[in-house]
Amino acid sequence: MALDFETGPGWGDATTLGLVILQADETIEQEFRQLMTPEQFSLYHSRIPSGLEVTGETLAEMEAALPAAVDLLPVGAKLDVIGYACTSAAAVIGEDRVGEIIRAVRPGVATTNPLTAVKAALKALGVRRLGFLTPYVAEVSQAMRRRLEDNGIEIAAFGSFEQSEEALVARITPPSILEAIVQIGQGADCDGVFAACTNLRTLDILAEAESRLQKPVVSSNQALAWHMAQLAGRPLNVTGRGRLLEISG
Repeated sequence: MALDFETGPGWGDATTLGLVILQADETIEQEFRQLMTPEQFSLYHSRIPSGLEVTGETLAEMEAALPAAVDLLPVGAKLDVIGYACTSAAAVIGEDRVGEIIRAVRPGVATTNPLTAVKAALKALGVRRLGFLTPYVAEVSQAMRRRLEDNGIEIAAFGSFEQSEEALVARITPPSILEAIVQIGQGADCDGVFAACTNLRTLDILAEAESRLQKPVVSSNQALAWHMAQLAGRPLNVTGRGRLLEISG
């Protein structure tokens, strides 16, 4: 027996975001859930193969895998923005190239990534002299540093946990990250701090870091969520998660 039914709006008919996440990432989904409620956004995830270690070679390899990862996002969802959730790979592959690949699969969709988002965030916050924290080995940190400096940002202070293993990065404790941010950002020549990497657990310590430093502190996940919401025309206006998320325009 064939049954009658009616159709109505689906989850993907609201303000809808697509997020391409690294296979090795254990953190960004947890932090995005705290920032983006179902009442505001429909959020869809796709995974992209990624190495267990973060090196220039493993990051570059994701360029070939990105089209298939984007193609796995729901076809029926009217995506407003697609974010590629890897700060370091955006630096190695190139932000423009990442956008080109995404739009080739999903034409007309706005795109961003953590590095592009952070540049927009630092501009919105008026940060030009930056304290820069990464968990990465030197070659990966240097690639990101060049991209920031090419955008007119001065790296006033730098520090790294100097790790390549993704699973270990995801287990660096928030208190350790907090103390690293404060150590890097406490100099008078630093306007604010950027903690890079979507696998670092930063969301719960951003407000305390800003309180101790009296300066803006931005993380990859926070900046990406903020920028995707801005591009979708639905600013987050979240309190207690860093100054950035209180910027509505």
